[in-house]
Amino acid sequence: MKPILRRILFVLIIFVVAALILFYVMREKPVSAVVQVVDSGRVEATVSNTRSGTVKACRRARLAPAIGGQIDELSVREGNRVDEGQVLLVLWNEDLEAEVKLAESEGATSRAKADEACLLAEEAQRDADRLVELRKQDLVSEADFDQAVTKASALRANCEAAWASVRMSAARLLFARARLDRTILRAPFAGTVAEVNGELGEFVTPSPTGIATLPVVDLIDTSCLYVSAPIDEVDATAIRTGMEARITLDAFPKTNFKGVVRRIAPYVLELEKQARTVEVETVFEDLPGNNELLSGYSADVEIILDVRNDVLRIPTEAVLEGGRVLVCRADGLIEERTIETGLSNWQLTEVVSGLESGELVITSVDREGIRPGARARPEFVSR
Repeated sequence: MKPILRRILFVLIIFVVAALILFYVMREKPVSAVVQVVDSGRVEATVSNTRSGTVKACRRARLAPAIGGQIDELSVREGNRVDEGQVLLVLWNEDLEAEVKLAESEGATSRAKADEACLLAEEAQRDADRLVELRKQDLVSEADFDQAVTKASALRANCEAAWASVRMSAARLLFARARLDRTILRAPFAGTVAEVNGELGEFVTPSPTGIATLPVVDLIDTSCLYVSAPIDEVDATAIRTGMEARITLDAFPKTNFKGVVRRIAPYVLELEKQARTVEVETVFEDLPGNNELLSGYSADVEIILDVRNDVLRIPTEAVLEGGRVLVCRADGLIEERTIETGLSNWQLTEVVSGLESGELVITSVDREGIRPGARARPEFVSR
């Protein structure tokens, strides 16, 4: 080979090697992209509360005696379990107990007098009946007959008056017992004593009309709890009573509780002009047996509007505006597609068309370098 040809060949080889090195150095490096596999499963359409809800008891009574007085007996403390009808406290009531005993004595006296009056009336009536036969035979004077009949009628009236007195004494006894009962505070239902505002010897008074005061005993029925949560007015239109729901509590971060919607408020709350909400009440279906749930816990509610099983689904975070998704092909190239979606929630979205099972969709859509036409290095995460 001539020297000139060898030089030309050597220069070409150097040029090709340099070009290859430059291409390798300058080529675009694959960007790391978080992907998830398109699979089949359950997708739910749900709505959630806009602000934290609150766990409340289905029954809660803030109790106080019907009248004022001094606490003479206090049989419960905070945290005690009580039965329906159990006495919680008693005000000093010896004067009223004396009135009850007096009314009972008066009642007994009235009944005895009534028995006496009626026995006399019966005797006078028998005498009058005998004189009727004797009068027919003209064996007694008309004056004696009239006197006997009048006496029988008068004693019969005395009997009726005596029994009227008995009924009046019974009413007086009921009144005295009612006054006495107003000094005794009983549990209207079985529950847990949440708060006691009073001690032995202290004076308590009932709340004046229209003025709220601290209850002497705050009683809560923890056997039935529900969550009251605000739902955005737009979402609330789709909610119906009886719908299933999931309840989560900050106090139990790893537990989901089943619930059912029992009430939807018939009005809209305007706490903020840009955040109008409807209060929705969801009852717990599976309360724990150890009664660890407390009234007042903060809670979130996710109400299930619709469910579809065995449908294609992808993470909702992978769906861009206009129903677009970024797909990582087998060769690493990022491709943009438009899909048709079905049910959706904050976690999963149903894919009606545009994707196939097993394809990879990119969820890290905001990461720098993620764009159609770029090359990606997939990072798999478990769902």
